[in-house]
Amino acid sequence: MSSGIPSHSRVVIIGGGIVGCSVAYHLAKAGWTDVTLLEQGQLSCGTTWHAAGLVGQLRSQESMTKLIRYSTQLYAELEADTGLATGWKQCGSLSVARTAERMTQLKRTAAVARAYGVECDVIGASQAGELWPVMRTDDLLGAVWLPGDGKANPTDLTQSLARGARMRGARIVENVRVTGIDTERTDAGRKATGVMWRTKDGDEGTTGADIVVNCGGQWAKAIGRLCGVTVPLHSAEHYYIVTEKIPGVHPDLPVMRDPDGYIYFKEEVGGLVMGGFEPNAKPWGMDGIPENFEFQLLPDDWDQFEILMQNALIRVPALETAQVRQFYNGPESFTPDNNFIVGEAPELKNFYVGAGFNSMGIASAGGAGMALAEWIMAGEPTMDLWPVDIRRFARFNGNDTWLHDRVKETLGLHYAMPWPNRELDTARPFRRSPLYAHLRDAGACFGSKMGWERANFFAPKGETPAIQYGFGQQNWHAWSAAEHRACRERVALFDLTSFSKFLLKGRDVEAVLQGLVANDVAVEPGKTVYTGMLNERGGYESDFTLTRLAYDQYLLVTGSAQTVRDLDFIEKHLPADKHCTVVDVTGQYAVLAVMGPNSRALLQHVSKSDFSNEAFAFGTSREVDIGYATVRATRLTYVGELGWELYVPVEFAVGVYETLMEAGAAFGLVNAGYYALDSLRIEKAYRAWGRELSPDRDPFEAGLAFACKLGKDIPFRGREALLERQGKPLTRRLVALTVDGHSDKMLWGGEAILRDGVAVGSVSSAAFGHTLGCPVALGYVSADGAAVDTDYLKSGRYQIDLAGERLDVTVHVKAPYDPAGERVKS
Repeated sequence: MSSGIPSHSRVVIIGGGIVGCSVAYHLAKAGWTDVTLLEQGQLSCGTTWHAAGLVGQLRSQESMTKLIRYSTQLYAELEADTGLATGWKQCGSLSVARTAERMTQLKRTAAVARAYGVECDVIGASQAGELWPVMRTDDLLGAVWLPGDGKANPTDLTQSLARGARMRGARIVENVRVTGIDTERTDAGRKATGVMWRTKDGDEGTTGADIVVNCGGQWAKAIGRLCGVTVPLHSAEHYYIVTEKIPGVHPDLPVMRDPDGYIYFKEEVGGLVMGGFEPNAKPWGMDGIPENFEFQLLPDDWDQFEILMQNALIRVPALETAQVRQFYNGPESFTPDNNFIVGEAPELKNFYVGAGFNSMGIASAGGAGMALAEWIMAGEPTMDLWPVDIRRFARFNGNDTWLHDRVKETLGLHYAMPWPNRELDTARPFRRSPLYAHLRDAGACFGSKMGWERANFFAPKGETPAIQYGFGQQNWHAWSAAEHRACRERVALFDLTSFSKFLLKGRDVEAVLQGLVANDVAVEPGKTVYTGMLNERGGYESDFTLTRLAYDQYLLVTGSAQTVRDLDFIEKHLPADKHCTVVDVTGQYAVLAVMGPNSRALLQHVSKSDFSNEAFAFGTSREVDIGYATVRATRLTYVGELGWELYVPVEFAVGVYETLMEAGAAFGLVNAGYYALDSLRIEKAYRAWGRELSPDRDPFEAGLAFACKLGKDIPFRGREALLERQGKPLTRRLVALTVDGHSDKMLWGGEAILRDGVAVGSVSSAAFGHTLGCPVALGYVSADGAAVDTDYLKSGRYQIDLAGERLDVTVHVKAPYDPAGERVKS
């Protein structure tokens, strides 16, 4: 042992900022006391020490809101546990609106808050002024007030967490830099086995570890690269000022955010901290983060800060004469989507990451540390962490040039208007389908998912293919409606190349899949199986379609965003004694979905294969000819109409597309985008993973128990949990909802669902149902201790809270469109 560093530790945590200390605290509190935290300088010396310390509870996803609410509870109790003050003060927070659009957004926020159980009130400008008397209010339309929000002292909080960890046996060693990660190769792949380190005094050594946790903050990307792990983050400069005392500023003053001005305020020693998130950020550290960048700031940049200062003077006129005590320019790390990163790295077993907190580390650290500690101890997430799961990124997201350009935009997203369906503009186009140029020339407006450029809708000739954002029906509404109706009435072509595709192969592949997925995969070659892949709690890790190509081969097709996640999950659960491999073949195939009542006639026109109902039944797959090309056609649908998905080798994709479009004119064929796909699938109540299906939702709640082989004596992951719940009353249930008689309204998802005026859930997916002539949604309805049965669903008055306006809705247990599925089977 050198300098108090053991030769082996069950867990080694790299980084002594607030997140690393939170992970150590939660592991030790749970009984994992053989924990060593190594900090290259002193605790909190990186980004933590200059954080503003704001703690706002509400996030756009329910699971993320739960994490922050846990943080507030932890911070309130931590001093009593450790004896060290944290500076936590539940002072509440205000967010104010300068514009009608922002006020609508705040009203939507309030509705979501109530659905998530967070106290939140919509108030007028005068009442906001009473809560924040040094603020100008004559230009405000209103505000929202969250009394449970607060603030904390980042350094004190970190020290308190560290003491709590030490009290329970964890070691925390400062002035020790990790210089390498030890790994070894096993039958199950590479795993982390320890770290190499060097002290500031020049001592060097290694510490073996069962688990290594990278909480290196701005250095986390470089630490990951020591062992081939991608941690996609980039630093950017972040600014705030601290003033001397200002009359009217008192210790209980709430945190105040003025997102239209990109700014925030909090009280500090009778003065104000004022900072913000400018729309066009300034990246930093393009050549790496200096090793000894401890308790340091960057030079003042008043030019970059100017837009924030101008807006602050509008909101708080007293700043005109207030003395600025200090200007802080402290760099922080940001991710490509503005959510932080947690989880076990897919490239390296037993190597975990907690980093990239996007200026939200203080609010997030308590919950993130708890969630990551539980993941480490359980070997898998114990709750839905998909919005922050490291596996939502791929290795290509670690490209420094791409990250530099993307982070210039993501910093500003903190206070940018969170328009529904907002797309990021920077570092695009990125990944392109073989049909990209053809779709672009046809008027496609592209969105992005997992880097793929995907057509959202097609603008008519003479119109600009761009989104004009708003909370109502946007400019593309009528154009997408035409695509929707074409699919229902004639035929539409969707480019679904971004689907993730895997080939599973080996003599034991059927047995492996039987143990891994919920449905029975023992089908003949040429048959497809829809199934969920569950965790031990019975929740959805994914859902996908399996097509049996041969007795030793299956093609697995899953969502675009799930490539890394699903591949990682499958690889980690392949039995070492079974002959089965999985390979990502996403880039080898384009996918063209030909959907609609005329799809059979069109395909028959361009192919010598037989597409009749008798010869090509629903759920079957085979190779067919399309013009000169040989492709795999699978009769499936995600839109509720007759149709086929064509899996086309990329070298044939353009030719197949041109053949279909040329012949399709006689059948009314149109290009269609993902907005139409979504409205079609929601009318049909088809579930989507990440929306209706998640690690916290099971097949009974989702209405998908029919796709589970519970009646057969075949073990599979999650089976015991499902058998325990089988036959018991449901306290939460997925339903479809239609806002009948409101053809002028638009739902986007996230809206609160009310039963007799009380929030009982929130909308998971929403669109305008162009066939139904009204908004349509999916969402879970829950009952506090009661059964959500037919009587419960029929007996109440159901409404959706649309930015404060309560709209009556009809609840549907079955799909509101073609509930018997006749159009799919014909």
